[in-house]
Amino acid sequence: MKAGFGHRFADPGRLDTALRHRSAGAPHNERLEFLGDAVLALLIAEALHERWPQADEGALTRARSALVRESNLAGIARGLGLGDRLQLGPGEMKSGGKHRDSILADALEAVVGAIYLDGGLEACRMVALPWFEAGLAAMPTGKVDKDPKTRLQEWLQARQWARPEYELVEARGPDHSRHFRVRARAGEPLLEVEGEGTSLRNAEQASAEALLAALEREHPKGRGAATLPP
Repeated sequence: MKAGFGHRFADPGRLDTALRHRSAGAPHNERLEFLGDAVLALLIAEALHERWPQADEGALTRARSALVRESNLAGIARGLGLGDRLQLGPGEMKSGGKHRDSILADALEAVVGAIYLDGGLEACRMVALPWFEAGLAAMPTGKVDKDPKTRLQEWLQARQWARPEYELVEARGPDHSRHFRVRARAGEPLLEVEGEGTSLRNAEQASAEALLAALEREHPKGRGAATLPP
């Protein structure tokens, strides 16, 4: 038996696989990451549903997204010292992979997936939920900020303007360490900005946030909004 992040594994090989990045060769942690992602989504959804009985679906969804986003998972992983236990290939070791948000977040999800296979959902609940307790407690009930893409969409809708367009400009790096650059365009007149991230989703969110800021500078205090009939 092997202890790992609050769980004692009946099959230590599961933890070893969870901590093995693709760059270190097979068997690696991507399948466990897939499983752990789903388990965490369920556990966080369950916790929010119980704690926020009056919150609507939108607030619950935004809260869950905030808690399981890459940067938050990476912060939890750092607090657990997970980076120092990762098995990485030589290239990732040299480039500081054990400190990279995407690798840490994926590995944390893989650990949850390994715990699930080894001990079931209740074991995951007992081990993983305390990692999110501070984040859960810090959230104002039912009042989680919307993500940049949603805020941009609502800003445009309020002016009866066209939906934003997102274009992938560049995707570079090996499969296990990709970097994306996305161009977002919207507004009247049309504005274009770019954003970057370690996933396509993160790059789109970054471009949306930058575009919204540019539009608000261009049209301060609602100037440019559509005039509706009385």
